[in-house]
This record gives sequence, C-alpha cells and structure tokens, in this order.
Amino acid sequence: MLVKLLIEGGNMTPGPAVAQQLGPMGINLGKVIADVNAATKDFKGITVPVHLDVDSKTKTFTIKVLSPPTSELIKKELKIDKGSGDRLKLNVGNMAIEQIISVAKTKQSGLLAKDFPAAVRSIIGSALALGVLIESKDPKEILAEMKDGAYAKEIASQKTDVSPEKRKELDDHFKKVQKLQEAEIKKAEEEKAAKEEKKEGTAALPGAVPAAGAEPAKKEEAKKSDSKKK
Repeated sequence: MLVKLLIEGGNMTPGPAVAQQLGPMGINLGKVIADVNAATKDFKGITVPVHLDVDSKTKTFTIKVLSPPTSELIKKELKIDKGSGDRLKLNVGNMAIEQIISVAKTKQSGLLAKDFPAAVRSIIGSALALGVLIESKDPKEILAEMKDGAYAKEIASQKTDVSPEKRKELDDHFKKVQKLQEAEIKKAEEEKAAKEEKKEGTAALPGAVPAAGAEPAKKEEAKKSDSKKK
C-alpha cells in the first residue's frame, strides 16, 4: 500500500488521516513519524512530499523522500516565507547563480530538462515568477546572458559555494532595492490618500452633486409649496 504524505521537513506530527490509514494495519505510527522526521531533517522548514510503501503482512514500511517544490527550495535559499505578489513592482530576494545551481542539482531528476543547463534555466524561470533577482539582475537578463556564454564555467562545474564577499555585495544591493520599493509603496499610499481626501472635499462643496435621495426630496418640497399657493 502506498501512502502519500506532504509534511514539513523534520516535523511530521501525528494526524488522524495517517492514523486511519496505518492504524488498521497495525503499523507503529510512532516509528513512522520518527523515521520520516529523520529522513527529512535536511529539509527543515520547507514542505516535502513523502511516499510510504507499507507492507500490511510484515507490518514494515519503506520511506521515499521526493524533491520539494522548486519554489520551496528557492525560499529556503533566501530564508523567506513567501514570494512576491507582484514581481514587476516587488522583489523579495537576490540570489547568486551558485544558489540557482544548488537548487537545480536538487531538482534535476524531477525536471523535464534534457541537460543540466536546461535545469538551471528552469530554476531561473521559477525565481522570476517569485519576484527574485539573480546576481542583482532581472532573471530575464540572466537567461539572455547565458545564451552568450555567461556563467558557463559555474554551471559546468556545478559550483554551489558563494563567497562571503559576493554574498555581502548581493545583500547590499538588495537593501538598496528594498529602500526604493518602500519609497514607491509609501508614495503610492500617499497619492491614494490625497485622491480620497480630494474626493471627499469636492463632495462637501456648495453646488456639488447631491447625495442619492436628496434630489427627490427637493422635488417633493416644491410640490407642497405649489399646492399651498393654489
């Protein structure tokens, strides 16, 4: 019997769904949890697909840990909880090409990529969708540069180590990006507030369009006045 799980790496906990599947077969749930947590400890903090192949006759099981979703691996590299809601206006991180290569190595077997450079391009596409910069650039620029041979040495050697100097340079650049983004967000909020204030002020001016229901009331008063004159 195959039991499919989706858990936080290293943090599987008892749950009714798993207990209902394994309980009737007499499988030791405590051992399952301990073994799954041990098998997924390297993916702590990210969601991991796990397959349990259970033998109900011998009451034994084998664990297969599948590769986490690409987006989860990218977020782990950047130590962030979520991607951008609007990648054109908001960037959430700045990755080194070495980090992209690291994710590609983890995901390669599960990607429909003909070779490793193709796997790298696939990961760059995922970073683009999340609103992540690569080498302080838009991921589309990185893809264009790769066509001209850029990063070929790093990709060929599957380099994954980022020097402290480079990490600092990338982080410093992203801090500047964040300040600009914060300024743009603040400006947009102020402009929106100003428009709302102007709109409210216009509605209060003499001669402004009456609120709904005001015009019919005036007509009714005019009719009463005419009736009295007659």
